[in-house]
Parts: sequence; structure tokens; C-alpha cells
Amino acid sequence: MTRILSAIRGGLCRIVGPSGPFYGPADSGSNSGKMDTQGQTADSDPSREPRLVIDARTSTPDGIGPAHRLLGLSLLERIARAARRSGYGAVYVMAADADTQLFRDVLSRMDDIEVGRTLPERTGNKARTVCVPGLVVGERDWLAAAARVSVAGGGSVALGGGVVVCGDQVPLPRAAELAAASTPPATARDRAPLCIGSKADLAVAERRLMRSLGKAADGFMERHFERPLSRILSRRLAETPITPNQMTLISAAVGLGAAPFFLSAAPLWQTLGALMFLAHSILDSCDGELARLRFQESRWGGLLDFWGDNVVHAAIFGCMALGWSLSIDATWPLALGASAVLGALGSATFVYWRVMRPKRDAGPLYVSVAKETKSRLVSLLDALSRRDFIYLVLALSLFGKAAWFLALAAIGAPIFFLMLLLVAAQESRIASGARA
Repeated sequence: MTRILSAIRGGLCRIVGPSGPFYGPADSGSNSGKMDTQGQTADSDPSREPRLVIDARTSTPDGIGPAHRLLGLSLLERIARAARRSGYGAVYVMAADADTQLFRDVLSRMDDIEVGRTLPERTGNKARTVCVPGLVVGERDWLAAAARVSVAGGGSVALGGGVVVCGDQVPLPRAAELAAASTPPATARDRAPLCIGSKADLAVAERRLMRSLGKAADGFMERHFERPLSRILSRRLAETPITPNQMTLISAAVGLGAAPFFLSAAPLWQTLGALMFLAHSILDSCDGELARLRFQESRWGGLLDFWGDNVVHAAIFGCMALGWSLSIDATWPLALGASAVLGALGSATFVYWRVMRPKRDAGPLYVSVAKETKSRLVSLLDALSRRDFIYLVLALSLFGKAAWFLALAAIGAPIFFLMLLLVAAQESRIASGARA
């Protein structure tokens, strides 16, 4: 065991080489995050939950250890939680006697984790073992890839950053020895595991984690304007006690506070309301970012976020209609408001009932208006459901013409609902044809 510890301290967790901290097997230049597995012989059953071994007996020369906090979680808890979210089963932590209780306290909120000086010889679970240093930055993409990479039953594959995958015939103690004796792959890649070698690497790790918080479903303005701002906020909120659900409620409160400003026809008040509406959208990105940073995603949080957004939209449409009605002393704008509100809430209810309610997997609760079918119509509806329309509200409000957007919404929201019915009918026909 002394030889193993010496090998690890000798540089396995250090960031070396001309290409920086990222290591991984050779690939074709893709940034997709998939590991190249050609040339390996696989005999591990991918349906079995892989085991994770964390060697938490190391620290950097300048004092960074596995208990060091990074964006709201210790390095040790981050790797354990990322592994669980990636489908891993049992987690074993190798710790020095002096740190055993500390690490048990750090991981006390998680089940099925063993912390001790040595690893059990037999576990009764024949599955591959992924060995990682306690200073590696836990991320779901490379952990998921490690669970799938081809490896011989009695062999091992080094993924870089001190991470080694061992086959299902390798006992845990032997897996730790193979990890200690491994060498980094010769070819660097962007999304290979990152191991902290000094305090300077913490900034690299933060940037990498924050860059990963975006979503493919983001609209153009959301991706290029709102997301950079929300990341700045989320980075500062990560170390606070504020929870993702609390951020959702704060965001909804700001959005609801924006609605009364549209009761006025004055450009100044409408612009202030539109800016608050935009602030609501930026804050609304923070709840998901905090949840992904801390691995606190939940079905309840997804539902709260979804319905919070739609209630805000309904309140703003309603106030636009009432303000327009008061400004011209007529009641017909209220009919436009009713059309926009009922169309928006009707569409939200339909998407929830048909797409979100049956969903039980661990992925995001809402990613598309359709269950499975991808077509030009679905892509168009997905694009229209994004929040980029807020910038049109802001532009019109600068001239006191927010009511013009209400007129568009009064027509567009019911049409959107009808298009959802069409998509549902198309998916039903496809499903019936597949059963036949």
C-alpha cells in the first residue's frame, strides 16, 4: 500500500505535459465527449452498475485536498455525486486514518459509501471499477463515458487525470494498484478528466464547470446574453445556502413584480417592466445552473420552474390587456388578453400533461414540446417556446407599445396550442403504425 501511495503522490494527480491538464485516448478530433474504444476487448456487462474507487489520500503541495470546496461542494462529494448521477453504484473512498471521520462527514448525505484505509477484497458485485484520485473534478460526461468504455475483464484503460477503468474480473485492491501504476495517455483531449495539481487549477476547474451549464435548448439571446450573466450570478450563489427552488421563487417574484408596470401606457414604466421581465429571465437560468452545479435536480424543481415561468407570462399578458383597456377606455383589449392568457396556459397544460407528466427518467423534465418526434414543425414550436420574445417586449416598451406584443400573443398563443394538437396527432399516428 505504501508503494501505491508513493506512486500517486509522485505525480499521477499532477497536471503535466505540454498540452495542459486534459488527457484522454486518441480520437478523431470530436468534442462530443465520447471516449475512443477501438482496439479494446469488452467483456463487462454495461447493465451492471460500475463501482467507483476514490483515492482520497493525496493533496497538492500547496494544501488543496479532497475536502476543498469548489462551487458549493467539496471535490470529494462532487465526484461521488457526479458518479451517482451517471449511474454508478457503490462508492469506496480510500482515506488516511486521520481523515476518515472528516470524509465520512463530508459524504454523510449519501448512501452506500464506504470510507476506510483499505478496500474490501470481495464485494459480491461483479462489475467494472473506475478508480479516480480524490482531487479529480467530478463531471458526468467523462464518468458516463468511463462506464461505457471497452475494457478487458482482467485489464485496465487509463483515461487521463489519474482515472483508470478496470474490468469486472479485477478485485478492488488490484484495481487500486493498477491505477497507481498507470501512466497518462499520450494524446490530449478537451473533455478528459481534470485533476487539481495546485491552487491555480481551481480557476481552470471553475471555468470548465461553469461552461458546462448551458443547455442545447437555449435560444440565441439566452445563449449569448442571458447565460453569461446568469453564470456570473450562479458562481457567487454556489457557496451560499440559497437553494435552486428558492431561486425559482425569487425569479417568479421578480417576474410578477414586472407585470403591474404594463398597466401604464408611458414608455418609461413599460421599459422598467420589460427590464424586470428580462431580469426574471436571467434569474430563472440561475435555478437550473445551481441545481446542476450541486446535483440538486429534482422533478419538483422542474415543475416549479415550468409553472413559475408560465404564471409570470400570464400575469404580464393580463396586465398588458388591462393597461391597454384603461388607456383607450374600451373593453375589447381584454378579449385579446384572455386569448393570450388562455392560449399560453392551455399550451403549458397540454405540454405538461402529455410530455412532462409521464416522464420518470433522471434527465431534464422539459426539453421539447414533443415526446419523441423531431420534425420541422416541432423544431419551430421549440424555438417559439424559448424566452427570446422578451427582447421584442423590451424593444416595443421603449416606445410605449408593449400592447402590440399582446396583439401578436393573442393571435399566436391559440395557434401555438393548435400546432401542439397537430404534433400530438402525428405522434399518435406514428405510434399506431409502429404497433401495427
